Amino acid sequence: MGFLWQVSLYVTYNFLVVCCDAIDPRLNLYQDVRLTYNRTFYHTVFFHEEGSDSLFVGGPNFVIQIDLNQREIVEHINLTSTERSCSESPCENVITAIEQFQDCLFVCGTNGENPQCWRLYPEGKNYNTEPVKSFEGTGISPPKYWQNSISLTADGDLYAAAPLYKDGTSLQFRRQTGRRSSMWMYDKWVTNPTFISAFLAKRTEDPENEKIYVLFREKNPDSSPEADPWISRVARVCKVDEGGSKRLFQNVWTSFLKARLVCGIPGESLYFNRLQDVYVQHGKNWKESRVYALFTSSWNSTAVCIYSLGDLDKVFENSSFKGYNHEIPHPRPGTCVENSKALPISTISIIRDHPEMTDWIQPIHKETPFYTSNNNYTRIVVDRVQTADKHMYNVIYLTTDSGKIHKILENKTEAFIISETQLSEDRAPVQSMTLDSKKRKLFVGFSEQLSMMDLHRCQDYNTSCETCVLSRDPYCAWAENGCTHEIQGGIQNIATGETSICRKVSGSTRRKRDTLSPSPEPRRAKHSVPLGFPFYLTCPMDSHHASYIWKHNEQSSPCQQSGSNCLHLIPAVAETDYGSYECVSMERDYTRVVREYQVERQVEARSSPYSYSQSNVSGLRVQRTWVIVAVVALLIVL
Repeated sequence: MGFLWQVSLYVTYNFLVVCCDAIDPRLNLYQDVRLTYNRTFYHTVFFHEEGSDSLFVGGPNFVIQIDLNQREIVEHINLTSTERSCSESPCENVITAIEQFQDCLFVCGTNGENPQCWRLYPEGKNYNTEPVKSFEGTGISPPKYWQNSISLTADGDLYAAAPLYKDGTSLQFRRQTGRRSSMWMYDKWVTNPTFISAFLAKRTEDPENEKIYVLFREKNPDSSPEADPWISRVARVCKVDEGGSKRLFQNVWTSFLKARLVCGIPGESLYFNRLQDVYVQHGKNWKESRVYALFTSSWNSTAVCIYSLGDLDKVFENSSFKGYNHEIPHPRPGTCVENSKALPISTISIIRDHPEMTDWIQPIHKETPFYTSNNNYTRIVVDRVQTADKHMYNVIYLTTDSGKIHKILENKTEAFIISETQLSEDRAPVQSMTLDSKKRKLFVGFSEQLSMMDLHRCQDYNTSCETCVLSRDPYCAWAENGCTHEIQGGIQNIATGETSICRKVSGSTRRKRDTLSPSPEPRRAKHSVPLGFPFYLTCPMDSHHASYIWKHNEQSSPCQQSGSNCLHLIPAVAETDYGSYECVSMERDYTRVVREYQVERQVEARSSPYSYSQSNVSGLRVQRTWVIVAVVALLIVL
């Protein structure tokens, strides 16, 4: 392809070592499918329907369609800016929204600070490369790509939040176009909002009572020094809302209500007030749907809080209205009605003046967030997995600001970190991410590449049955052919990770597995060291859920941790330091020897005190240097 941003798709099998600050560096090898760009894109967006063979990527002046089976680009659509005068350079059309809308793929971009939208019509499995200009995109795409915006399509209508003006002002959630009339918000309802997500809660038994939920953060009206400047909110509007009469609230939501979203440790008065990202796991019954929310705090910590949509909705249905102390009229404000234009003024007046609920929305785990961390997480998605014993588990994927993916098991109230993967070699932050549960793929967009990661990465735990079980990865089970994603009839213990279940594996199966995957490391390494020389031994800490010790002459010593390695430092070798050493890992009910060493005395030749070979002397000098470096590093850490 001849265009400037030509991309090349290639499949590579990369051998990566997880960096020293890994949470759980079990990931030594992984298959990584990448689409790399030959220029850096400062902004990209994805569109992918679950189970589809296509992924659409939007960037500066283009949309590309990728065939996920063939792993190649099948369409490239040029959408260059029609404007030639911009207040800031470059004057490009940065794609900010891609949605499936009615019978087309709906694409909107900045268009040189004059937002525009296009319709791309399907032709079989592909889309026509000749876009049909649709209409002005103001309110759907922001004028500048870094300004806040979200979009949602639901039942033939397009909802969006984007600033109307180049300075970022007039930002509110609107119904822009579709089967129903356009709607917008009353200006006084929110203050300097940052919209995070919006979704429709389907009610198959009662579609007329379906609601759109909007999650955002806004400026805190409390300006006291101890107050966080932000408050996280959830708001809802009725899908059937058509606004009020010509006298009051024409084309303005008549069902808008908002409530504070709480995530914190109430007993210590610590709260995570800055909502960053949201993932909704829809249930068969809308009340069973779960909202996974990612928060940050003023003290640079992050937290995941989980909310039941049924519990969340009870606040809107039962709480009093903040600042309103009179009798609540009928119908209750926020109730979905067949004809919103006929609502009484008393109901709409409360919506106008008192839209906030008095009660706060509490998470499922009320005393403390489900998961907290000092990592700077930026995005969240959640998959639901059925294990070999037919139990269901949720697996949370979190991205860090350095391009890592943390995979976390949700086991009731316990958060267990399964693994960490570094997808971006440049340690770049994630721009876009989408999950496909049917294909068991995670699509992650960076400025320099698109990565397609398997959700099941069972080859990472292929050493033994115990290693496979200890991973507690619901996608993986131990079978005759090793740790595999074909879990039917396999060995798993997701609930506790206890490895005693591995006794069910026959001896012949274990021997066959050992033959298929022989250990790449020698069982015992020998070292000859002169008296008085510094020396150190090392072994990899392949699980940060395990504790490690060194055993020597029936005595145990703690591990000196350096990154993802366990060290044993000997400042000056004495007679008592010679002998055998074992690096032992202990995790749950499983104990194993990770490395074995034999340290022997190097005998000097009598004819000359300098009779060592030059290679031995050089090696020991290097070893001494590394011991000094290791000691200094440990002192710095401590």
